[in-house]
Amino acid sequence: MYKSGAKQYQQVNVTSEVLDADPHRLIQLLMEAALTRMSQAKGAIERKEMDTKANLLGRVMEIIQTLQGSLDHSAGGELAQNLDRLYDYMNRRLLEATSQNNLAMIDEVMSLLLEVKQGWDGIRQEYLQSQHGTAEPSSALASVSEARLESHISV
Repeated sequence: MYKSGAKQYQQVNVTSEVLDADPHRLIQLLMEAALTRMSQAKGAIERKEMDTKANLLGRVMEIIQTLQGSLDHSAGGELAQNLDRLYDYMNRRLLEATSQNNLAMIDEVMSLLLEVKQGWDGIRQEYLQSQHGTAEPSSALASVSEARLESHISV
């Protein structure tokens, strides 16, 4: 009974956070959810719970496809192209990890996604500062943000 109540509270909390989130925060939430599910999938592999593993990694691949689909190629230029290729690579590696129960492949994808998330976290901080009038003008912010994200991504 306690677990059910805790799960419901967690769901309400997550739903509330999503409803209140700006676009930058929504991307962060997606990345956080993917990282959490990959960690859970690793545990499922270790416990030999293959249905759970497959379900979790399937959800991660859906999240990565959502991130990939949210890329703005017209505004993002080369950075968006690089991220597109990186997300595609992540999904292919997760597919391999699923079929081979390979923890190292999941770790690799987690590491790559964490790098992207760290760059995105920096962009979010700059975005929030710009909303409060304490940051540079938006055009300067965009170039600084893009440079920061590029420095965290290696394809």
